Amino acid sequence: MAKKFSVTALLILIFFNVWSQLPDSTNFSIYYSSPRNYTIGGIDIVGIKYLDADMLREYSGLKVGDEITVPGDKITEVIKKFWKQGLFSDVKINATKIIDNQLFLEIFLRERPRLSSVNYHGVKKSELEDIKEKVLLLEGGQVVDAQLVNAERIITGIFKEKGFLDTEVNIVQRDDPEKENAIILDIHVDKKEKVKVEEIVWHGVEKVSVHKLNRAMKKTNDKQWRNFFRPKKFQEDLYKEDKIKLVEKYNELGFRDAIVTRDSISKIEGSNSIKLDIWVEEGNKYFLRDINWVGNTIYPSNYLSNFLGITKGDVYNQKQLDDRLTNDNDALGNLYLDNGYLFYNLTPVEVNIEKDSIDLEMRIYEGKQATINRIIIDGNTKTHEQVARRELYTLPGDLFSKTKLMRSYRQLAQLGHFDQERIGIDPIPNQENGTVDIKYSLIERANDQIELSGGWGMGMFVGSIGLRFTNFSAQNILNKEAWRPLPSGDGQTLSIRAQTNGKFYQQYSFTFMEPWFGGKKPNNFSISMYYSKYTQNDATYNYNSPYGNYYGSGYSPYSSYGGYGGGYGSYGGGYGGYGYGYQPDYSEAQVTGWQITYGASVGYGYRLEWPDDYFTVYHELSLQHYNLKDWYYYFLTTGDINDFSLKTVFSRNSIDNPLYSRRGSSFSLSAEITPPYSLINGKDYGDTDMTQKEKYNFLEYHKWLFNAKWFTPLDKADKLVLHTKYEFGLLGYYNKDRKSPLEGFKVGGDGMSGYDIYGSDNIGLRGYGNNSITSTSGGGSAANIYSKATIELRYPITLSESAQIYGLAFLEAGNSWYDFKNFNVFDLKRAAGVGVRFWLPMFGLLGIDWGYGFDMPNNGNSSSAKSQFHFVIGQQF
Repeated sequence: MAKKFSVTALLILIFFNVWSQLPDSTNFSIYYSSPRNYTIGGIDIVGIKYLDADMLREYSGLKVGDEITVPGDKITEVIKKFWKQGLFSDVKINATKIIDNQLFLEIFLRERPRLSSVNYHGVKKSELEDIKEKVLLLEGGQVVDAQLVNAERIITGIFKEKGFLDTEVNIVQRDDPEKENAIILDIHVDKKEKVKVEEIVWHGVEKVSVHKLNRAMKKTNDKQWRNFFRPKKFQEDLYKEDKIKLVEKYNELGFRDAIVTRDSISKIEGSNSIKLDIWVEEGNKYFLRDINWVGNTIYPSNYLSNFLGITKGDVYNQKQLDDRLTNDNDALGNLYLDNGYLFYNLTPVEVNIEKDSIDLEMRIYEGKQATINRIIIDGNTKTHEQVARRELYTLPGDLFSKTKLMRSYRQLAQLGHFDQERIGIDPIPNQENGTVDIKYSLIERANDQIELSGGWGMGMFVGSIGLRFTNFSAQNILNKEAWRPLPSGDGQTLSIRAQTNGKFYQQYSFTFMEPWFGGKKPNNFSISMYYSKYTQNDATYNYNSPYGNYYGSGYSPYSSYGGYGGGYGSYGGGYGGYGYGYQPDYSEAQVTGWQITYGASVGYGYRLEWPDDYFTVYHELSLQHYNLKDWYYYFLTTGDINDFSLKTVFSRNSIDNPLYSRRGSSFSLSAEITPPYSLINGKDYGDTDMTQKEKYNFLEYHKWLFNAKWFTPLDKADKLVLHTKYEFGLLGYYNKDRKSPLEGFKVGGDGMSGYDIYGSDNIGLRGYGNNSITSTSGGGSAANIYSKATIELRYPITLSESAQIYGLAFLEAGNSWYDFKNFNVFDLKRAAGVGVRFWLPMFGLLGIDWGYGFDMPNNGNSSSAKSQFHFVIGQQF
């Protein structure tokens, strides 16, 4: 009886203000023992700030004019309904007045507090971004209990997947003193330590070695099987993937029925390690007994069986079968897809299973050949459509071909104007009319480059500035609207570069290249010009005899040469033997000298159709002119030297991606030849009375270069890539008395071209100092033969549009020789090291390598070997 009374009193106090009843007044009394029917005269919603009153009034289910019994169950139901929403911290329904038989109600609702801010403790910045993305606690929103429970569950799950199985999350609420009805959440995360896999215990394993199973669990390894490249901690998501790979490994070995029946994870007391128990049901090992082809009319069954490469009696390997049918580059399905049969379908069916043998029936639906209807190019906001369209091998009206589709992808990637990792190719088939539309989705990327660099070489600091526009449009130069900031979109290349050390050296170059000269075929036309000047100021020299010592003081650009003072003393006699010290007696001569070099070249290249259309031929005609005045670094101090040459390059390039190459190869053989003047003019260049100016007015030589490189992916994701490379160079002559004194090969160091008096090729060999591997045993300034081999492992760190970064480890060996009598292809200077490459849209390729040279360099200076750092700007090794 007492309990009933207390409930009654509580309901009366909550629902109504109790006053003595007077007609048409707010003073009234309602008695629980005498329920009475009223008509609702009005409903007010009070206490809310953010929610809509009309919506809440409708949600209550109470309407003006409805009859209601008071006290009664209807009011209780409405209160429960609002509480159930979880949006309110207080709910009350009051009767404010009674007029005649009309009852006026007031529904009081106190909204739950709003979230003012969230503070996370115990997590890293990178982890915080992942938590915020998944938890979604929005500032300004209401905080309900379900949200907090969900947040705790999600955060715990995030770290559990990363191997923190003991993570604890504590969420503390506190009032925000600066905002009314607002709270601050402090979320404390204690990740504990990552859990290690101490042991994997296998159950039911009899027919497959535990060693193979452990190798299949690549990302979940006990301590016995861990290595440098595998995770050392347990991660639940990776463990789930490994269980799938475990079954796949069984399938590869012929156990098509193998399954993981159950597994358990148990914590090892007193440690942060776990034990995994895995129960496997292996089943039987199966072999292929027979393969029959059904539905094939294009290719005979014997041809398909030979192409498939799986024979009767082989272990039934489901993965191998899938790869040979669809996944391999030379998969059987490509036979049909390359011949227009886009709608073809092949289904292997196990028609008979007897003991350990399986009979397969390869059911083929060939369908009709599909022709290409439309080519859709989307996403090219800067590059003109014809620049992308002209590179495609898929043309309207042609039969569909998967190989041509992939070749088109490569061509678009090679342009460099689009993000290679995000080029999309979407065939849109229309089986009713036997056609297919092909949509190429492109995302433009910035590939214009600016070079601002400086380096120390030859005893001086040299600074460079360069601009390279790789999507230039020459035809829009006069179009003012196209200058944003430069006319672009036609795929042409314009390069301008300047280099100087201020006082002694300056160089300027200009290059323009049109990849589709004439607009109809991929014929490459290029033109380049350059100018350089080297100045030698205010030097004082004494020349005591034609072959004697040189003495000097004053400015010299070469610190290593000692400004001719003393250092050139030993060069006097040596150079006399080669005609360098022929000067008579001079004393205290003031000399201001220079070397001015200018040149131009015109190139033309085209694509071949045989042996295949990866082959190209490029021809270049070039002229260089050297003007010397009192220039004591050469055999000729004052006069002119001309270098007129023709170069032809025969090459094949099937590399898939110019930035982070994964597969393909590149070969090139080039020959640069000058006219054989000495063979046709009848002059005796062995005549000691012939002047150096007459002897070398026109240089003559023939230079041969061979370059080969391969890219091979080593994992299924095509990330780990093996890059192998071989180079060989030979500089020859027509007349032994008229060898070119300027050309040659300088080997060692970073291989960066830059400040160099001579016209030699700079060949990088990491782990050694610049030019330290150059053989000058014959008395020249550069070698005439070089050989180099490289093995490099590459792995990407990021391949995003804004930056592409990859790390590398390399083995490298090379050497140079002055002539063939000393040439030994096995006598190589060895090196090894690591490096990183950064490709940034604005600056192009940048990088740094650390190499260790194991052998004594040819310059005899041990400090030019061992530990060496090399910087890379705008080129790849």
